[in-house]
Amino acid sequence: MANTWFPQWRKRSGSLEGVVIAPDERLPFGPTLVMGLQHTVAMFGATVLMPLLMGFDANMAILMSGIGTLLFFIVVGGRVPSYLGSSASFVGLVIAVTGYSGHGPNPNIALALGGIIACGALYTLIGFLVMAIGTRWIEKLMPPVVTGAVVMAIGLNLAPIAVGSVAASMFDSWMAVMTVLCIGAVAVFTRGLVQRLMLLLGLIAAYLIYFVITNLLGWGKAIDFSGIASAAWLGMPGFTSPVFDSHAMLLIAPVAVILIAENLGHIKAVAGMTGKNLDPYLGRAFVGDGLATMLSACAGGTGVTTYAENIGVMAVTKIYSTLVFVVAALVAILLGFSPKFGALIHTIPGPVLGGASIVVFGLIAVAGARIWLQNKVDLNQNGNLIMVAVTLVLGAGNFSLTFGGFTIGGIGTATFGAILLNALLKNRKLDVVGTDAALKDH
Repeated sequence: MANTWFPQWRKRSGSLEGVVIAPDERLPFGPTLVMGLQHTVAMFGATVLMPLLMGFDANMAILMSGIGTLLFFIVVGGRVPSYLGSSASFVGLVIAVTGYSGHGPNPNIALALGGIIACGALYTLIGFLVMAIGTRWIEKLMPPVVTGAVVMAIGLNLAPIAVGSVAASMFDSWMAVMTVLCIGAVAVFTRGLVQRLMLLLGLIAAYLIYFVITNLLGWGKAIDFSGIASAAWLGMPGFTSPVFDSHAMLLIAPVAVILIAENLGHIKAVAGMTGKNLDPYLGRAFVGDGLATMLSACAGGTGVTTYAENIGVMAVTKIYSTLVFVVAALVAILLGFSPKFGALIHTIPGPVLGGASIVVFGLIAVAGARIWLQNKVDLNQNGNLIMVAVTLVLGAGNFSLTFGGFTIGGIGTATFGAILLNALLKNRKLDVVGTDAALKDH
């Protein structure tokens, strides 16, 4: 560990082409500002989309993502480059707890906020524990086969919600398909930073096509822009106080498992790209993320997590200076204080948002498979196979269990089921081929 909390950032100047800028280095003011704006754009699509899918105030989510990033920066001493944006891991459980219909403001946000605070508190406690004893116990309790299965189960659990949100009419369904194609086209036929912004740019393209079809050609429900004209340029976002309900808290708190897996993977990825050992800061990173999540929910914002989109930008630019994320956070805070920006966000048509949710929820499921591939998980082992099979069905089928007056939904049963089954079956991993042969002999 370093002797000072913050590093002494060394200034790099001259030609920056192909040069790797380390976390403890800094660029001149101009390039730092430009890179900060680029990171704001990178996080923008998902950080705005996630609160909309849960019925949260997008302005508040953007504001708290910026404040949370600054808090994270302070906790890790400016040594881990990362942006904290709205986490997709909360979407399914927030919708389940609040009974959100998928359109407009969520009337039961307060219930979800109490649960998100509980999740942040658990996450923070785990961070302090990691600071004291390291991460080996986490890797043993939640190996990649478990985290991959849980992440995939969350994506599958959300699938009916995404499809149901665009099933009101055939017009809505076709507009959702059009949105999926727009996002897919950006993802496949572009390169570099543009490709990294596939959600944002695909959403903008679908929005423009929807505008032409409805407002200009007169088919379907037109976009109403009256709210933008009446909104002020600067103002306070809508604050919401949390309600601490035991059922909601117990249901949402286990999301900490997913956030830990995300944060651990992201920091390992950045360490690999920079060639610096960031393991001494893992505990601090967990604490920073947990505190940022609690602070966000206290004000009415979403839970936050480290963002793969911003890690992608670092990989492309090879600029890892942590000061760049201070600029990105400050820009996000300014956007959060603009009601006109929020009014623009709320003009996104339901079918377009629904199409984007189909892509996002599918990407969550695929992220679970990616965890398996990256860590070479062996599904030929019966212990892994049974655990994954059960976890996916529990999540996709929304399997619920009731204990007294408390009911745990599909994502909760999938999460706890994966951890318990892995612990029970990890010492009984028999080869599937050998088992099949034995069954044939009988």
